Amino acid sequence: MKAFRMLILFVSTLLMLQQALGQTSISAFTTDSVDLQLVVQRVIESHPSVLKAQEAMNGVEAGIGLAKAVWYPEIDLGAGYTRIGPVPSITIGGGSLDMAPANNYNTSLNIHQTIYDFSKSVKSIRFAESNKDIAEKNTDLVKQKLALWTITNYYTIVYLQEAVHIKEAQLVILGKHLDFITRKKETGSATEYEILSTRVRISAAMNQQLDMETALDNQRAVLNALLGLPENTRIRVRNRLMVQPANVRYDSLINYAIGHRNDLMLVDLHQKQAELHLQSVKSENNPVFSAFASGGFKNGYFPDLNEQKANYAAGLGLKVPIFSGNRHHNLLLIAESDIHAIRQDLEQSRREISSEVFQDAANLQASIRKIGQSQLQLEQAEEARKLADLGFKAGSLTNLDLLDSESLEAESRLSLMRARVDYMINAAKLEIAIGKKGY
Repeated sequence: MKAFRMLILFVSTLLMLQQALGQTSISAFTTDSVDLQLVVQRVIESHPSVLKAQEAMNGVEAGIGLAKAVWYPEIDLGAGYTRIGPVPSITIGGGSLDMAPANNYNTSLNIHQTIYDFSKSVKSIRFAESNKDIAEKNTDLVKQKLALWTITNYYTIVYLQEAVHIKEAQLVILGKHLDFITRKKETGSATEYEILSTRVRISAAMNQQLDMETALDNQRAVLNALLGLPENTRIRVRNRLMVQPANVRYDSLINYAIGHRNDLMLVDLHQKQAELHLQSVKSENNPVFSAFASGGFKNGYFPDLNEQKANYAAGLGLKVPIFSGNRHHNLLLIAESDIHAIRQDLEQSRREISSEVFQDAANLQASIRKIGQSQLQLEQAEEARKLADLGFKAGSLTNLDLLDSESLEAESRLSLMRARVDYMINAAKLEIAIGKKGY
């Protein structure tokens, strides 16, 4: 009973510790804003697709061990009982002599060992080992795709967070305008139309804010799924948009990508594996030289047929395939066809990578130009709002003119933020498109 209580206490302690660790892990993403590096690192370490790709390595290692099994002897223990009838016998001098017992017992230890198969097993092992490089490269490719997905989601959240703040500030200004215009109407210096127009603008801004908050919640749900956190976890990401000049040279970027892209390397590995498979198929009809040995106990020996006696058998064997119904020929045709098909995949991948790098580089350059244009538009909108504010106070402009200038300033801030976020996303896309890790 005491041992049972101690077991319950131990299990409870483990559960509490696990819960505490889980809370600590979640709190790291909720108590303060998190940066991109922490988010990507967490996704790469814990996402099921990465763990699945890594687990595939265990299967590959087992496959290599299976291919190497031909180097080891096959050993088995056998036992049998056979009842025969009629018992073979001969008649000598009027008497009958049994040639075998009616009840036959046999127990044996059997060993079979391949001695030489003319490089057949060596080629099979090389083919199995090629899966290891493919599994490792596939894991890298999965990590890269996850990193890009996470980066895109992260910067989208950055934009939506800032967009919500901009709309909140705009609503505060609109609320002050409504109070001001309402007081002016009481004195007869403003119309009901101005009040109604201000309320309509507030309603429109609130609808926009609601759409942005909904989009932000959706993007947070995507990020929570990537991180393995509860769906309703409210993560805040840091707004660190470091825009740097980019000197884009298409030819050098494409050449670099051709030599470093994981997906292109993966196709190349598949081509090498297909060539190894062809060599393995060619060796299938190689002779196999083997040895066997068997020893144990059985009855049936003269003079006492029922006495169990030790016995053994040993020998050598040579197996030379002659005809397999064109199976070998057709397997060769299939292996050669696979090589030709993969070569076309390799060429297609090169073309797609060149196009992808060119497009991502062009998008990055466009993002840089948009940032400059958006910055200029924001400066003009800020100056226009200041002039409109002075004109409104002087009585030369209406409240609606001032609201127009303030709305334009808010939209310009959103455009600049969108341009900066697009730059960060396009920069990450280009980095991964040329073959860099991205994580």
